[in-house]
Amino acid sequence: MPPIDLASLLQLVLALGLINVWLLRRGKPTAYRGGSSTTLQQEFADYGLPDAVFFVVGALKLGAAAALLAGLWIPELALPAASVLAVLMLGAIAMHIKIQDPFAKSVPALSMLAMTATLAVLKLA
Repeated sequence: MPPIDLASLLQLVLALGLINVWLLRRGKPTAYRGGSSTTLQQEFADYGLPDAVFFVVGALKLGAAAALLAGLWIPELALPAASVLAVLMLGAIAMHIKIQDPFAKSVPALSMLAMTATLAVLKLA
């Protein structure tokens, strides 16, 4: 495995966080779910989004997670993956605003946005 620098650490944290949310905890309630939803798919419904969006976003996020992990060995994958995640996190924040969630529910998306932005800056440098 390559040496761990800040970019690699961000890639690991982002990828493992996405895998945790989308594979391990998608059916479990958390304090950060939008609206009054208790599952990830229900959260998308609370945002007024069709089921297809749930599956497309899930595929994009898990694909980005895989690209971030692969990017530890193929560095060219990290920037596109971070860019896709940044757009998705902006969308997540917009959905929380749309349904007037308390600010605290947006904190995970804001944190991931900050990490993806930092990763992008590091990869562009």
